[in-house]
Amino acid sequence: MTSVNSFKSKSTLTVGGKTYTYYSIAEAEKHGLKGVSSLPHSMKVVLENLLRFEDNRTVTKADIEAVATWLTTRTSEHEISYRPARVLMQDFTGVPAVVDLAAMRDATAKLGANPQKINPLVPVDLVIDHSVMVDSFGTALSFGQNVELEYERNGERYEFLRWGQSAFDNFRVVPPGTGICHQVNLEYLAQTVWTKDENGETVAYPDTLVGTDSHTTMVNGMAVLGWGVGGIEAEAAMLGQPITMLIPEVVGFKLTGKINEGITATDLVLTVTEMLRKKGVVGKFVEFYGPGLDYLSLEDQATIANMAPEYGATCGYFPVDTDTLKYLTTSGRDPQRVALVEAYSKAQGMFRETNSPDPVFTSTLDLDLSTVVPSLSGPKRPQDRVALKDAATSFAKALPELAGGRAERTRLPADKQESRFVDEGATGVDDIPEEAAFPVKGAEYGINDGHVVIAAITSCTNTSNPSVLVAAGLVARKARALGLNSKPWVKTSLAPGSQVVTDYLTAAGLQEDLDALGFNLVGYGCTTCIGNSGPLPQAISDCINENKLVACSVLSGNRNFEGRVNPDVRANYLASPPLVVAYALAGSLNVDVTTEPLGIGSNGQPVYLRDIWPSNHEIAEIVRKHVTAEMFRARYSDVFKGDTNWQGIAVDGGETYKWNSSSTYVQNPPYFEGMSMEPKPITNVEKAKVLALFLDSITTDHISPAGSFKASTPAGKYLEERQVAPRDFNSYGARRGNHEVMMRGTFANIRIKNQMLDGVEGGYTKGPDGSQMAIYDAAMAYQAAGTPLVIFAGKEYGTGSSRDWAAKGTNLLGVRAVIAQSFERIHRSNLVGMGVIPLQFKDGESWQSLGLDGSETVDIEGVTEIAPRAQVTVKITRADGSVLNVQTLCRIDTANELDYYKNGGILHYVLRSLVAA
Repeated sequence: MTSVNSFKSKSTLTVGGKTYTYYSIAEAEKHGLKGVSSLPHSMKVVLENLLRFEDNRTVTKADIEAVATWLTTRTSEHEISYRPARVLMQDFTGVPAVVDLAAMRDATAKLGANPQKINPLVPVDLVIDHSVMVDSFGTALSFGQNVELEYERNGERYEFLRWGQSAFDNFRVVPPGTGICHQVNLEYLAQTVWTKDENGETVAYPDTLVGTDSHTTMVNGMAVLGWGVGGIEAEAAMLGQPITMLIPEVVGFKLTGKINEGITATDLVLTVTEMLRKKGVVGKFVEFYGPGLDYLSLEDQATIANMAPEYGATCGYFPVDTDTLKYLTTSGRDPQRVALVEAYSKAQGMFRETNSPDPVFTSTLDLDLSTVVPSLSGPKRPQDRVALKDAATSFAKALPELAGGRAERTRLPADKQESRFVDEGATGVDDIPEEAAFPVKGAEYGINDGHVVIAAITSCTNTSNPSVLVAAGLVARKARALGLNSKPWVKTSLAPGSQVVTDYLTAAGLQEDLDALGFNLVGYGCTTCIGNSGPLPQAISDCINENKLVACSVLSGNRNFEGRVNPDVRANYLASPPLVVAYALAGSLNVDVTTEPLGIGSNGQPVYLRDIWPSNHEIAEIVRKHVTAEMFRARYSDVFKGDTNWQGIAVDGGETYKWNSSSTYVQNPPYFEGMSMEPKPITNVEKAKVLALFLDSITTDHISPAGSFKASTPAGKYLEERQVAPRDFNSYGARRGNHEVMMRGTFANIRIKNQMLDGVEGGYTKGPDGSQMAIYDAAMAYQAAGTPLVIFAGKEYGTGSSRDWAAKGTNLLGVRAVIAQSFERIHRSNLVGMGVIPLQFKDGESWQSLGLDGSETVDIEGVTEIAPRAQVTVKITRADGSVLNVQTLCRIDTANELDYYKNGGILHYVLRSLVAA
């Protein structure tokens, strides 16, 4: 602990007979930091962090004073060093992070230093939650079968993580089958106020973290400040490096009123997401306040906080209040911890009272909760909210684009389509009679555009909220009682974020009702939302692809980007869990579920959504009765032990990992090959070629390898060359520990569009000879010729999950710079962390306005003297020899980031620092 205490903030607090040291904001205000008691709650957490770590080196008195100055300016260009209390990982992003740590230990040994210098210095929790896939569904055996397949597919990865668990200090692994990392964090790992024994004192301070998943923000609902970072940033943080950041703007979101009967937390969060996307909050904190918070449960708050990446904010913070204390108690936290949270937050001015004065914000917006209506979002983006009553007409309007411009076909509502078939003699689209569905081979039904082929209750956003899961169970119960069933073409699944969900659904008898409609447990983890939806039944997949149908999914997730959920599904809609059940019953987005029947009941009468929708009172009664602290305590009593499968994995210990050259899951990455203690001088970019031209909103789902892939892809060919059959490819996410697979899958998304090629979907570009080829193949051809590469893009480049491989893959393909109109926060930082320069066009300029077509040669001047946020000249030479000089803004934003870039990347910088220590 630092000895500097410029503002005399070091104080003590006694709770339950125990004395804690803490850094008092109130005392700091008395001793020079005028007005800081009116800071937003989230900024008070940042201020406390600076007070606690003041050392006149990484944190200075001027840094702390800059936070107080923010009260006047409400914005700042002042850079600070922030140190989170802990790091959270999921296995997709965690495996490559542990691979990098293992590689750093190897590099340390080669530099003649002790490999044990590479060790997490802050607590790290890795939750294995992203590897289960929905192969089996709709039966009581589904869970066991999917678990068995999960261990078969991921044995090499799990063996590696078991090694990491034993090799590294401060590193814990939550085994497969426990839950989604964000829900496990909310229900067990997070404490709201953290403590640490240090120098004979017990220091209390706000629970803070960074995570390798952008939805780390979910725990903001419990007053824990945290956000997603790239794996590379997380590795640096766990190795003791501060996170450098500009003091953020804080947007206040005022909630008033009360949610009406029948409205869910999902409807609310989709509304909030739409509003904040329109306002523009990228790179900013969002903090919720106002009297409407009195009517939101902590789980509702966590639902809103979870989707901060979707509305673009760094975080979506809720302060401590009485419901925080109630949730900590209900979820089985230690009573002493709950008492500390209350006493500490009140002492620090971090406790929200109903009549508390509003904090000072950079700007504000507000929402009357009574105006929220039932909603979905889709068909491509989380912020594209559509009112439930408009969903069918909205889909109809979107269909021509989704269908690639082909002629629209006439469709019947799903409940009337089951007996309508194409004439036996029909030979093509033109022969199909109107109002017909395309027959599914071997089935007594047909499908058409708009049919829902996936209905999934999944993802951390909603499965952490008992109210919406109980609502889904009640919809299933009422539908079952009236004789309704899910449509036979719908792949149904339930993948909760924690085992506690199964406990309370079972206790309430609702799991039986969900099972009856096909919503059987398929696994505990993040499934459909990240592309682990598993394959559709072959006959349905064939029908979709042979007839070029626009099939739909409805999922209770947070992500619905193109090509993400399932390769056979072009339209994806986010919805509350009870609406997921409703659409499974309706079977089609063409049905207006607010006015048309979902189906015909056992009494021969139509059944409408209003007939089966539960009341708020019904939901609340079941939640109060069946969600208990005992369930949480029982499930988390031995959370790191794992099942017999996990315990049976053999661990080959050692301080360095014994790499297996034949492994197709885990390989030693090339980042540190030939590394010396002194970094090589950086050079200008000369005679670079253009790898791709992209439009707006290219997400990390487009860039980073995710989901399944085919044998015809570069990654598929690589695996087949190593005798891996296509059925055993698993997913890109599962193979993130093998750079050879991942670099082949970078920019390989099936829906990405490189504007260098007219009307072509998928990861293709023009190679050195001008012919169309896979981006990976072209990049390797350029590398062989010693030609550097650049990428041009539009606005919001890199929006999406915090995927380190979006930056790692870009680096390994030989891209030296990305030149875009704007960048998403995490991806911009990750590019710098991998030694790739992000450059930003001036307002009003774009590659389109410059008339680029990808045939140009690019020189970037002044790289050798580059400075944070400096003007950088990009010299563009057209094919006809004409030259264009374009001024761009260097988005290496801070001095620390410049150090990372000069070292070849953040990991190289950290490695050199640790070895030199």
